[in-house]
Amino acid sequence: MSTACLFTISAPSGAGKTSLVKALLDRRADSVAVCVSHSTRAIRPGEVDGEAYHFISRERFEQMVGDDEFLEHAQVFDNFYGTARGSVEALLASGKHVILEIDWQGARQVKSKMPQTVSIFILPPSREELEQRLRARGTDDEAIIARRMRDADREMSHYHDAEYLVINDSFEQALFDLDAIVHTQGLTLERQKLKNQALVDSIPAEID
Repeated sequence: MSTACLFTISAPSGAGKTSLVKALLDRRADSVAVCVSHSTRAIRPGEVDGEAYHFISRERFEQMVGDDEFLEHAQVFDNFYGTARGSVEALLASGKHVILEIDWQGARQVKSKMPQTVSIFILPPSREELEQRLRARGTDDEAIIARRMRDADREMSHYHDAEYLVINDSFEQALFDLDAIVHTQGLTLERQKLKNQALVDSIPAEID
């Protein structure tokens, strides 16, 4: 077991997942990292390879799939996206907890390949509040909002796949809860033994 832990964080669009993860990274930059995914979509102006995504060709992506290099991958419209096992393992080996921002299907794939992954689901306080947040963006028409809500319902119906549930009613409380989950994983007996091996070795065997 590594002293670091892999987390998947899933949520419907509008639940605040991206903002919460960014705030968590700001708070724990020295101990938590987000793994950058691979994508076949074209790089956009202003983007830097290796930041938003690792941009690769479709041929290379298919080769990686064939070589079982992805913990999870999916097709979204005409493009492919995936999380490389090597990228995750390198971050874990550095001692950092790793976060994957991912939908329920991807989280399920990751869990099947790395069973010790800790899964977190973020929900809005209500479906009505979620719809209000989507409307408050002011960027989508009614048809798009209706589609986003259908997609959100599908995503939220799988909340029970997760081991932890965070309700984003108050942002500060949700951030506190998310931070507590991540921090707690570093305090498990096995991880504490690894981090404090000298101390553990100095303790005598169990005495009746």
